[in-house]
Amino acid sequence: MLSTRRQSRAGQRSYSRGRTAQQRPAPTAARSAARVDDQTRTMRVESAKHPLTNARDNARLFDYEKRVKQSFDAIVPTLKSIAAMQYDKGFEAQAQMVARDKLGFELPQDIIADAWVDHLDMRRLFAWSVFETYRRFCDDFFSNDYLISDKSFQSFLMDCGFHTLDISPCADGRLAHVISYVLRLPYREVRRKSYAGAMFDIQDSMDKWTETELFRFREGRPNTSDQPTRYLKTVVYHFSSGNPDVEGCAAHGSNTLKAAQAGLDRLKAFQQAVENTYCCGVSIDLLLIGLDTDTDAIRVHLPDHEANISLTNFVDAKALYDATVSMDAQQAEQAIEDRINALAPTVVSGMQQLVSYLLKNNFSQIEYVRQFHNGEYADIGHAERFIGMGIGFEEIQMRNLTYFAYMNTVEEAAADLDVGIKIFTGLNVNHGLPVPIVVRFDYHGHVPGGRERAIQNCQRVKEALATRYAELTHNGLLHTLLAIRDCHAGGKIEVLESSVNPAKQEAH
Repeated sequence: MLSTRRQSRAGQRSYSRGRTAQQRPAPTAARSAARVDDQTRTMRVESAKHPLTNARDNARLFDYEKRVKQSFDAIVPTLKSIAAMQYDKGFEAQAQMVARDKLGFELPQDIIADAWVDHLDMRRLFAWSVFETYRRFCDDFFSNDYLISDKSFQSFLMDCGFHTLDISPCADGRLAHVISYVLRLPYREVRRKSYAGAMFDIQDSMDKWTETELFRFREGRPNTSDQPTRYLKTVVYHFSSGNPDVEGCAAHGSNTLKAAQAGLDRLKAFQQAVENTYCCGVSIDLLLIGLDTDTDAIRVHLPDHEANISLTNFVDAKALYDATVSMDAQQAEQAIEDRINALAPTVVSGMQQLVSYLLKNNFSQIEYVRQFHNGEYADIGHAERFIGMGIGFEEIQMRNLTYFAYMNTVEEAAADLDVGIKIFTGLNVNHGLPVPIVVRFDYHGHVPGGRERAIQNCQRVKEALATRYAELTHNGLLHTLLAIRDCHAGGKIEVLESSVNPAKQEAH
């Protein structure tokens, strides 16, 4: 029975973009900012089952997720419709009318106008549509506030004994929402940097730790260096409860134990590197979290009073949710504390307080998946819409939207990028569609030469991509969008160029 269900599910997601877009109505430009009507919203808010879940946040986050993904998933069916009419009389006007209605923007006129010579270049149109949808999504994100915002979180974190929370999830797109959805943390207050297999760059994390401690010492941010708080480094590995041998972490061969052990080893290596470089007893604490990407339930591996972490000693949020769903809020909170104490009686109180907070937050996400996704995502495998590479992408807080490859150069993150290309070979290339890659470098505008260096980084990575994946590029199966953003100013992204149609992309 279970095997049949998995086979059926795998067949349904063989090309998830087309399937999803056909199931859901495509948004128009006028409806792009629409919300679920008040009656539906009220029903969702009132449907909370667990006393510790936030049903109102669930409804708001689902509305946002649905709207964004619909905009990307409308691309394939819209382009199919346009391809079918390319030899009709008045094609150019009809095509633009359909694009405006279904996608909210027009397509490059030169590509449309050249269709009579041979045929539409659907690969270019597809890549351009993905890039334009991404640009509009970014503009919307930086102009509005859709995600969790809690200005008191930093104070809470320091009350727990930590001044910084630095999280490294796997670069897999199924973990892209780990901050704002799975853990319900304010993304501005948490450092997130993703790597294939959650194998974070130790030197990069050391540089961040040094910068953080310097700010504490010189400027008292977020607190002064004499405060007894610690830097908390966290790894989030992942697994699939429904199909563990196939849909687990590709970087670790879908081996859950191997993924967890690798994450723990990297955490210890980071802690040892800092201590060896500076001194013993420096303020580093570690936390290991596992994520079931089918259900978004987490397991938290609890450290003891000496910060030792066991792979077998963890709190299972899903089991704890089920055990407390019939309790009142006070009883449920006490049950969480009791479970933590039972598994790790020597864990320090601040870590206990933080872990309890994360578990309660995850209860909302467990309920979110049960309410809006029937308890388990239909796309338990990869269904990312594009690859994001470079430095930045704080707006990507949504599951299966983007595969990350954080880097300064292609060479230093070649393994991460190769994993992404392999994923998109299955998602796109095998269906004749190109791999869309957004090359993005954020910079600090107050630093002299920051913008110029960001532009140079974009150009360097673009050229390296064309060299490393020359066959894909030559066949029109890899396209890039280059963008930068002044993160100090907090503004929108600035599009530099697109390999599809530079003039048209900049014109929008």
